[in-house]
Amino acid sequence: MLTREDVLAGLPTRLHQILDRHPDIHDCAPALHERGETLSYGELRVAVASLAERLALDGIRGGDRVMLVAENCGLLVAALLALSQLDAWAVVVNARLSPGEIENIRQHCGARRVLYGSSVSRDAAAHAEQAGAEVRVLGCLGGYHLGPLNEDCQPEPVEADPTRQVAAMIYTTGTTGAPKGVMLTHRNLLYIAHSASLLRQLGSSDRVYAVLPISHVYGLSAVCLASLFAGAALQLESRFDPEELARALREDGVTLMQGVPAMYARLLELADAGRLELKAPHLRFMYAGGSPLDETLKHAVERRFGIPLHNGYGLTESSPTVSQTRIDEPRRDTSVGRPIPGLEIRLLDNQRQHEVAPGEVGELWVRGPNVMKGYYRAPEQTAEVLTADGWLNTGDLARQASDGALFIVGRSKELIIRSGFNVYPPEVRRCSMPIPAWCSQRWWGVRWRAMKWWLPSSRSPIPMASMRAG
Repeated sequence: MLTREDVLAGLPTRLHQILDRHPDIHDCAPALHERGETLSYGELRVAVASLAERLALDGIRGGDRVMLVAENCGLLVAALLALSQLDAWAVVVNARLSPGEIENIRQHCGARRVLYGSSVSRDAAAHAEQAGAEVRVLGCLGGYHLGPLNEDCQPEPVEADPTRQVAAMIYTTGTTGAPKGVMLTHRNLLYIAHSASLLRQLGSSDRVYAVLPISHVYGLSAVCLASLFAGAALQLESRFDPEELARALREDGVTLMQGVPAMYARLLELADAGRLELKAPHLRFMYAGGSPLDETLKHAVERRFGIPLHNGYGLTESSPTVSQTRIDEPRRDTSVGRPIPGLEIRLLDNQRQHEVAPGEVGELWVRGPNVMKGYYRAPEQTAEVLTADGWLNTGDLARQASDGALFIVGRSKELIIRSGFNVYPPEVRRCSMPIPAWCSQRWWGVRWRAMKWWLPSSRSPIPMASMRAG
C-alpha cells in the first residue's frame, strides 16, 4: 500500500525539475503531441530553457506573477515550467474568459506581464490584440504575444522551501463563492503529480489524451504534470471534439483518458446515433471527475469500452485530488474512492465540534501536502476555510464506508434540517428523477454546457466550485 512517504520520496523542489528526473536516453521519447507535431523530452527541455531566458530578458523576476492566457498547447506547458525555473508565479487563465474577467484577474494579481497563447487560441489572440501585446516567436514553440511590462509590479518573496514557494495561482469561486486566487505551491502540485502517476501506474509507454484545460487544476496537476512526471506523452487538445476524440482512441494509441462525465455521455450519445465509432484498442485507464458520476452512465461506459470507469473527488484548494478509486480495485458503485496516500480526513458534525460516527454523514475536512497555501491577498477569506494547523474545510458533505471509500452527498450550505433529520438535496433530486439510462447525467451535462468550457463558442472556464463530487 502506498504511503505518504512513498509519494514524498524524491520529489523535486520545483516543477521544471520533473524533466530532470528522466535519464538522457529518454530525451528522444515523445513528450507532447499537438496538431500532428511531436516534441520530444529533449526538445521540451531546450524549449523551456530558451523561454525562461527570453522571459528574463523581458523583465520577469522571481516572485513576479505572470498571467498565461491560453488553451492547451505546448507553449502553455513550456511556460509553466519556464516560470518555475525563474521562481515566478504562473497565473493560469482560460482564454475563453471575457476581457473584463481577464482584466479583473490581471489587476488583482498585479501581473508583471501577460503571455497570450495566440497561435493556438483565437480567443487568446483577440485578448492580445485588445491589450496591445507584442508578437514573439521562439523556435519550436512558435508564435505568441506578450503584454506590456507592469513597472508597478512588486515581486513576492522567493522561498527556497517548496512547501512555501508558490508555483501557480488559479482563480476560482472557492468554497465561499467570491472569486479568489488559490496559491498552489511546488510541493502541492508535485505531490499530486506523483500521487496520480503512481495510482494510475503511468509510465513512459503511455499516451495521455489531454483535453481537460490546463487552466483548470484537474488538467494542470492530475493530467499534465502527472504525465510529465512519469515520462509519458501528452496528446494536447485545446477543445473537446467528440469525433476527434473517437478518432484518437481508434488510431493514435491513446492509453489513458481523463474527462468529465458529460464528455462520456456525449460519446455514447453520438455512438448510439451511429455518428461515430467507439473503439479503443490501447486504452487501459479511464477516469471521470469534475462533477457527480451517474451510476447508469458509469455502467454504460464500462460496457462500451470493456474497462472500468474510475472516479474521484477534489477541489482547487487541494490541488485538486482528495480521493480516487484504485486501478487495481475498481468499484461498481459511484464512490469517489479512498483518500489519496498521505491525506488525512475527518467528518465533522453540524457544529463542527466532533467527528461523526462511522458511516454517518459529516462535513469533510482534509489535511495534507496538497492543501493550498491560501487565497492571494485575502487572509480573512483564507482563515474561513483553512485552520492554523492545516485543516481545509471543503464545504462538502460526505460519508465514509467501512473500507475507507468516500461518498459525496452534497454541500454543507445545502443541508436542510427538518424535524431533527438531515435532508440532502442531491438525494431528493435522485429520488424525484426516475428516468432511465443516463438522463440524470444529461442533467449534469446541461449544467456543464452552461459552463461551456468545451464548446467552440465558449467564453467561460470550468468554475472550480463544480470540481466537487465525481
